[in-house]
Amino acid sequence: MGREKEKEKPSEKALNLLRSRFSDPNFIFKPLSDSPDSNYSKLKFIISTSVTEACNNSILLLGARGSGKVAVLELVLSDLLQQYPEVISVIRLNGLLHSDDNCAIKEIARQLCMEHQLLFSKVASFDDNSQFMIAMLRECGLAHKTIIFVLDEFDFFAQGKQRLLYSLLDAMQSVNSQAVVIGVSCRLDVDQLLEKRVRSRFSHRKLLFLSPSKEDTERFMEHILSLPVDSSIPHNYAAEFNGRLKKIFSDERFKELINTYLSFNFTIGHLVRFLFQAVSYMDLDVGFLSLDNFKTALSSNQRQPKLECIRDCSILELYMLVCMKRLEVKEQNSYNFYSVMTEYKSIHDSSQTSDNYAANVCLRAFEHLLQRQLISFIDNRLQNQSVEFRPVKLLISSAELHQGMKSYHQCPAILLKLMDR
Repeated sequence: MGREKEKEKPSEKALNLLRSRFSDPNFIFKPLSDSPDSNYSKLKFIISTSVTEACNNSILLLGARGSGKVAVLELVLSDLLQQYPEVISVIRLNGLLHSDDNCAIKEIARQLCMEHQLLFSKVASFDDNSQFMIAMLRECGLAHKTIIFVLDEFDFFAQGKQRLLYSLLDAMQSVNSQAVVIGVSCRLDVDQLLEKRVRSRFSHRKLLFLSPSKEDTERFMEHILSLPVDSSIPHNYAAEFNGRLKKIFSDERFKELINTYLSFNFTIGHLVRFLFQAVSYMDLDVGFLSLDNFKTALSSNQRQPKLECIRDCSILELYMLVCMKRLEVKEQNSYNFYSVMTEYKSIHDSSQTSDNYAANVCLRAFEHLLQRQLISFIDNRLQNQSVEFRPVKLLISSAELHQGMKSYHQCPAILLKLMDR
């Protein structure tokens, strides 16, 4: 076995190391947690203050899926559980599983019983479990112990009568209680869903998880993909690997490629998956990452049904899609077939193109776009109205349309120019 280890190529060791990093959130988010202005530092300060100063707190973690909300929260909780092992209890609920108030309060009671080695009653009512939770909050507060409630998919708890949220936040108004409620949601307006009685008891702290800046993205990629020069990997190989990687990062083609990818997928989670794919395409015989590895990863990510549909469109259908996009740029978000035809005629008159089609042919192309689901009706209640009068909306982004047209070999140059304006 030892001989096999010795025979292992440096490229194989590098590949194994890089792959292990992708499954380690602690390593992934380390560069984003060093700054005192990072969400990691802010969240850790809020929770640790609640623990050390024996006060109640509530906070919302908001951001798109894949932006690192749960990963950062888990890192903070892991650090605090090591720092205060006897003082913190964590209760976890998920709105997809526990949105029903009875189910949620029962799950809280079950986890509290497990945490404190008590007997759990499966037949206890909502009121019984609520009283038990309040009693446990009081007892833990007197013992200077903090209970942290993590409510993932928080927006599901903000539906219905919100009895759970009211009971929990109302219990935290007691002087003796010592708890932190952390809501995690991808809805930025989730606090507006709260009832007045619940909102008045919430502390309205929010942490927004936004897409990383260009500088953060570059720092993040270098952190993930660079090899350590003082490990079991040969020093010369690691140095050459890192040198080639820096050349790739400084290549204008790579920068354009990354910008293209991030225009579709702008979260840390998406970027991690993209880098993992690029590393998986690395040729072990060559032993180094290349620009082609990233290009292959990008093309595999861009195999989207919408892009395939654009490539199958006729020239007229492309004209109609560009007309709709131009109407949206002009802040005309509601348009029908006749609005599109007006824009189409203005393009034809100003550019003097040879692509001039009759209205009935254009209507057929318009219907094809509906069938391909590249556009859809805004309101399905107007089914008795003729197709040409019903307002529609685009189902593809400007970047997707531009990318699809660039890969369309017969696309007229005028359309690409119109998209660039």
